[in-house]
Amino acid sequence: MISLIGTWMQSIALSWLVYRLTHSSALLGLVVFAGQIPVLLLATIGGTVADRHSRHRIVIATQAASMVLAFVLAGLTLTGLIQVWQIFTLSIGLGIVNAFDIPARQSFIVEMVGRDYLTNAIALNSSVFNGARILGPAIAGILVAAIGEGWCFFANGASYIAVITGLLLMDVPPVKRARPTGSALAHVAEGFHFVWKSRPIRALLLLLGVTSLTGMPFSVLMPIFADQILHGGARGLGILMGMSGVGALTGALFLAGRPNLRGLGRVIAGSSLGFGSSLILFGLSKVFWLSGLLLISVGFFMLSQMASSNSLIQAMSPDHLRGRVMAVYSMMFIGMAPFGALFAGFLAQRIGAPLTVMIGGATCAAASLVFGSRLSSLRAEARKLITGQTFETP
Repeated sequence: MISLIGTWMQSIALSWLVYRLTHSSALLGLVVFAGQIPVLLLATIGGTVADRHSRHRIVIATQAASMVLAFVLAGLTLTGLIQVWQIFTLSIGLGIVNAFDIPARQSFIVEMVGRDYLTNAIALNSSVFNGARILGPAIAGILVAAIGEGWCFFANGASYIAVITGLLLMDVPPVKRARPTGSALAHVAEGFHFVWKSRPIRALLLLLGVTSLTGMPFSVLMPIFADQILHGGARGLGILMGMSGVGALTGALFLAGRPNLRGLGRVIAGSSLGFGSSLILFGLSKVFWLSGLLLISVGFFMLSQMASSNSLIQAMSPDHLRGRVMAVYSMMFIGMAPFGALFAGFLAQRIGAPLTVMIGGATCAAASLVFGSRLSSLRAEARKLITGQTFETP
């Protein structure tokens, strides 16, 4: 929780720093692109590493690397040496770290809790993430307005001490893994083959990819909404992102209370439709408090779709492939986002941020209707995949 508050502080402060230095929606999109494109390019390698080595140790290493990058960003900003090219370089570095961190961290959850509590664990993990999402942006908005972005970056670097300490204190017996056979390339191809032949997983990932590509970029344009449309400045940006976090936390708590996986397919279809519809209404709003309320809805439906998809995909994946499957999940969830951010940034330059967000919302809503129409034909195969998996736990 402490570490994630710092992460959200850095995210908000970084977007405001780029906006302050450039006043360009296109560059806002480009910075996000630079930070997330490594996940698309390298996540399969990260997934292979997660399936061959200790996921616990991988996560410790990636969190330590993230801490170093945060302190470098803080040092450059506090000394007044920061330039846009340095922001791009550090964003790329963090993206490379995340390409290894995300598959290992996501697949590590089941090793800690086992199959029976997987959905609840993912939802509780999301609760912590989005609880920090409420506090982090709010604190960042105040600090940026009062003392500048650099101290937000420094606080994020210091916050990693908490998560690294927690990881080192874990007593996680090693999981026995079969000795890998064949080349690393064949290992990667095996993961893609499993995802492609499994129709329910493929459908979930395609819907997730559309949402990430067209809907998620709304957050990239948030500095423009906060400043130019809703006239709230840096503090308004923190409040708006915090409201989105309130909705996401509510969605996570909703999922944490579910007893099993039953009905998650309908939750995903309905959440995707609700997410798209909420984005359309947000794009139409010109009133600050109304926009904040709509972002609660956006956050709720966004989290419900993402966490439910994560739970179902992990439940349908065998342990020896889970790292690679979650790498593909990362590619669709995070790896597609940079293209969406890039496109949204340039499109907003031409037609404005509100219309850009509305087009993205309409696309998400249409994709949800397609997914919902195919849901009944996917259920039987999904049940077969879930009941056929074995979960290796300590």
